[in-house]
Amino acid sequence: MGSNGTPGVDERAAGLAGATRPAKRRLLVGTGVVVATLLLTGCSSATTEQWKRLGLPEGASDRTEAVRSLWVGAWIAALIVGAMVWGLILYVSVRYRKRNDEAPRQVRYNLPLEVLYTLAPFAIIGVLFFYTVEHGNKITAMSDNPAHTINVVGQQWQWTFNYKDTVDGQEGVWETGTLQKPAELWLPVNESVHFDLTSPDVIHSFWVPSFYFKLDVIPGRTNRFELTPTKTGTFAGKCAELCGLYHSRMVFTVKVVTKDEYDAHLRDLAARGQTGAATGGQDATTIPGHGEQEGEK
Repeated sequence: MGSNGTPGVDERAAGLAGATRPAKRRLLVGTGVVVATLLLTGCSSATTEQWKRLGLPEGASDRTEAVRSLWVGAWIAALIVGAMVWGLILYVSVRYRKRNDEAPRQVRYNLPLEVLYTLAPFAIIGVLFFYTVEHGNKITAMSDNPAHTINVVGQQWQWTFNYKDTVDGQEGVWETGTLQKPAELWLPVNESVHFDLTSPDVIHSFWVPSFYFKLDVIPGRTNRFELTPTKTGTFAGKCAELCGLYHSRMVFTVKVVTKDEYDAHLRDLAARGQTGAATGGQDATTIPGHGEQEGEK
């Protein structure tokens, strides 16, 4: 109490502190409402489905299920192991926390515990190895007579696609991309496609995320895989291997269309005179047999 009968400093401070408490509560409640609203509005059906796929894109090939199953299964196994480890850490932290200054009882070994942490990793590795091999065989399986064969050439810095189909009596047609105009790969839906991957310069990597498949393109050897597109639409493709200055420009578009549209596209390429095969020239700037620099067409 002051000399004139007014409240003292301590009483005024206590009154101010009490007055700010409701304001803080209102601020916290308002913030919670805003955060909850943002979370609820952000969870669209597409977002929810992507969460179920653990971030994987919507699949568009017959390799989708094998890759997704392996990916999700590995995450489930990792979460189970993680939960067990976290649980053990918390248990021993509480159960064996320091209670006094006495040294704990010393033991030379604990046979059950040693057997557990020796056998458990082998069991985990064995299960993961089994499913990796099983799903890997499905992912890399190839048939004897695929419906179509395409030679994919990864070059600095774009893609060339050689279709081995016979078009109007011509054996094969091709199309290529430039830095200004990326290439387009046309595929027929629900028909198997065999891919041969080659490169005239450095290592690239052929990747279409929606196909759930990626394979390196290595100079001096031919890598092969096969898949069947299962959904029509336009999908993004890219090089997944750092391959030089314009690596970020090594993108392409995949158009999965009906068989009639696919055949019509190949006839259009033949009409342009793009017949035979383009394999990439020295430094991948010319196309053998055509004598033209990239970007002239």
